[in-house]
Amino acid sequence: MEKKQVIIIGGGITGLAAAYYLQKEARENALPIQVKLMEASDRLGGVISTEKRDGFVIERGPDSIIARKKSATRLIEEVGLKDKVISNTAGKSYIFARGRLQTMPEGSFMGIPTKVTPFAVSGLFSPIGKLRAAGDFILPKGKAQSDQSLGGFFRRRLGNEVVDNLIEPLLSGIYAGDIDELSLMALFPNFYEMEQKHRSLVAGLNRTMPKPTKPAKKTPSKKGMFISLSTGLEELVQQVEKRLEPDTVYKNTAVEKVEKADSGYRVFLSGGGYERADSVVIAADHFHAQQMLSEYPFMDVFKDMPSNSVANVAMAFPKSAIEKDIDGTGFLVSRNSDFRITACTWTHKKWPGTTPDNMALLRCYVGKPDDQDVVDLSDEEIVEIVLRDLNKTMNITEKPAFHLVTRWKKAMPQYTVGHLERIATVKEALKKELPGVYLAGGSFEGVGIPGCIDQAEAAVKKVLDYIGA
Repeated sequence: MEKKQVIIIGGGITGLAAAYYLQKEARENALPIQVKLMEASDRLGGVISTEKRDGFVIERGPDSIIARKKSATRLIEEVGLKDKVISNTAGKSYIFARGRLQTMPEGSFMGIPTKVTPFAVSGLFSPIGKLRAAGDFILPKGKAQSDQSLGGFFRRRLGNEVVDNLIEPLLSGIYAGDIDELSLMALFPNFYEMEQKHRSLVAGLNRTMPKPTKPAKKTPSKKGMFISLSTGLEELVQQVEKRLEPDTVYKNTAVEKVEKADSGYRVFLSGGGYERADSVVIAADHFHAQQMLSEYPFMDVFKDMPSNSVANVAMAFPKSAIEKDIDGTGFLVSRNSDFRITACTWTHKKWPGTTPDNMALLRCYVGKPDDQDVVDLSDEEIVEIVLRDLNKTMNITEKPAFHLVTRWKKAMPQYTVGHLERIATVKEALKKELPGVYLAGGSFEGVGIPGCIDQAEAAVKKVLDYIGA
């Protein structure tokens, strides 16, 4: 029986997971499927990248995976890395707001209070700001609507101070975007449903969040809610690649166009020639997906979909160089501050195994939505900006032993208001005009490593259904 050929375009974690699970299904069920993975660059993993230097393990991209999302944990275990899973150290987190570092209020969930007292005594908000946040208890629920901005929703419920000094730093740290433009329904539909059902967000959270079980002994867990790998997250990429069958991966192989053929599809390569495919999974970003299918007008929505750039700066110091040490794992920055950094992780405290005992490793981020040009500055200029901001809260007496600046250009897709409707329209058009072609990845239905793996698994099921395997 002739094998069905499936081509996966893009070798980030989405494409890798899709290739891995497709081959696993073919092996276990004796299915006649051949998988080819095309990656434009010379490496796999996309933004997942780990640098090892002088005893440091430095993440150049994401540094963690949220533990409660099981798709990533499942893949980690499948490729034999269970014994390398580590949890972050739970420690104090701070927000720089109103001129100084403020402790994150206890009992906040994505910036929404679940306990009144920690918010009432917090220095993050003025008395007027606290009174405005209490309005959540008495305000009516919002009118039903298909979508709205995250910022608009939270400002209406809790007021500007809670949004600008707490919710925005938390969410922009995840999505690197402007929450006054990001979609509530694409990112946090549960909050909309909570307001519609319970009216008050605070009351709704208290009714719906599971109550913590009381430990037998009063020894609070030092484990946080994130996991990583002791050898760095790129190890996941390497182990998945290692388990793919020979002649699966084609690096330095960019795809220019996907077009219909008499039977299936032709996938045209930038170096000339084409590959035949019965089904295609486009696991590239939305810009490249649109270019590959540019003859189809329904893909034009991706021309206007923004994607932000960020840079992260890892800096190593002797611990003795940080005279004003802070008890915690890092801080976020309020949008009302004069900082250009958006956050700083004290990696040696959050992930102790990443750093030699006598050293400190700080990882800072630049690239606010209204400060995108900073990403294009030289390494030295970025490091100078970062050190200047850090020394507003810490007294660092030396230059770093070394620094590592990583730029991710247009790597943070923005799910702006209406995103879900646009994606649904594109998927419906694909199904009708290009059956067997599927989109998956961070630009479409979920950012973060687990969200990308979820989409990979969903794409595999669709491919198998389509080719009748």
